Amino acid sequence: MPLTPIPDLMRAARSGSYAVGYFESWNLESLQGVIDAAEATKSPVIIGFNGEFLSNPKRLIAERLDWYSALGRAAANIIQVPFGYIFNECPDDEWVRHAVTAGFNVVMPVPAAHESHKAYTARTAALVRYAHAHHVAVEAELGTLPYGEESAGKTTDPKQAAVFVAETNIDLLAISAGNVHVLLDGKRGLDIDHIAALRQRVDIPFVLHGGTGIDDDSLRAAITLGVTKVNYGTVLKQAYLGAVRRALGTSEANPHRLLGMGEPDDVMLAGRQAVRDATIARIEVLGCAGKAVAYA
Repeated sequence: MPLTPIPDLMRAARSGSYAVGYFESWNLESLQGVIDAAEATKSPVIIGFNGEFLSNPKRLIAERLDWYSALGRAAANIIQVPFGYIFNECPDDEWVRHAVTAGFNVVMPVPAAHESHKAYTARTAALVRYAHAHHVAVEAELGTLPYGEESAGKTTDPKQAAVFVAETNIDLLAISAGNVHVLLDGKRGLDIDHIAALRQRVDIPFVLHGGTGIDDDSLRAAITLGVTKVNYGTVLKQAYLGAVRRALGTSEANPHRLLGMGEPDDVMLAGRQAVRDATIARIEVLGCAGKAVAYA
């Protein structure tokens, strides 16, 4: 089925009191695992890739965005649930603009290193104009998330958020309210009162990055306040790596059985199934299982 417009996904989620998960992929098997989970649970979903990782100038081999965008376009021909396709978290405008024309239907510019709030606002507004001209939605963030246990974040200021949304015309706002990027162990609660204060000032859909480290009860409470998109990456990669490591602990010498045959010894299949199972677990918490039927 064709890509579902992001405003439609978010509107349905908000009216239905659930959130749609963005489950980040990094290769074919991880993308397959996410789609397997969405179809098995009949859930709307957002697929995509990390723009900061793909555009990283320190990569040993430069990536080609068109290869990644083609994966999502191919999925669009066969996937049986409503879905969006995001180019996530990229500080490079050239890459963001390329993603707009390459087939993604939502992009997310993020502040460049040491960029002022004023400059980020102006840059985001320009990208929104460009994206909207191509019928592509834009997500942007305000505030900063702590990174694991290593750094402190800055919660999203409600007054500043209202001005930012008005000046940029973004479609989704990623907020900082106790959520943490790349929390490798354990769960933390959200500041629900702060999210409520943000909601009093801002009416567009809210996004929570760092979904891996958010405890279930506070996540459900946040959804009642208009959080309609939650991002997951760390938990998927942890599951994938664990499954692959276990699958490699075998005496099987035939490389074809380990790579590509799709039988019990296949390492690639192990990774795909692990991503599928981890995605299903989060879909249940988000409350979006079975919601795909509303789009039929």
